[in-house]
Amino acid sequence: MSSLLPVRRTKPGINIVPLIDVLIVLIFFILMTMQFRNISTFDITPPKMETAGDNQAIESISVAINSTGSLFLNDASVSEKELEEFLLKAAESNKQQSVLIYADERTPLKSMTTVMDVSRKAGLEKVRLQVQGQ
Repeated sequence: MSSLLPVRRTKPGINIVPLIDVLIVLIFFILMTMQFRNISTFDITPPKMETAGDNQAIESISVAINSTGSLFLNDASVSEKELEEFLLKAAESNKQQSVLIYADERTPLKSMTTVMDVSRKAGLEKVRLQVQGQ
């Protein structure tokens, strides 16, 4: 007679080690393919304005900025501090004056926004940017 011993069955289960391996590979893949971009590094070329017209400003202060970011007021090179002092004096005499910025197309945006910011701090709210029509 053969002895009939009960057969022990192993409990069914899920081996999670391969699942963890696959999960780690997926996380690694996602992290390596993500693109961490800084918005300030985009190469932006602003469009030309077809509707750009002649500026008919009666009282305006003209500030020119060359491609390197140097500031010019009445064809004379000025520093940011000198420009700020001039705009403060101009705002004391007439706050309705406008500031017209002539900038080269390769001028850094930081230079243009600096002039805009200095003008508004001085109390001159009418700041315009001169563009070239087609």
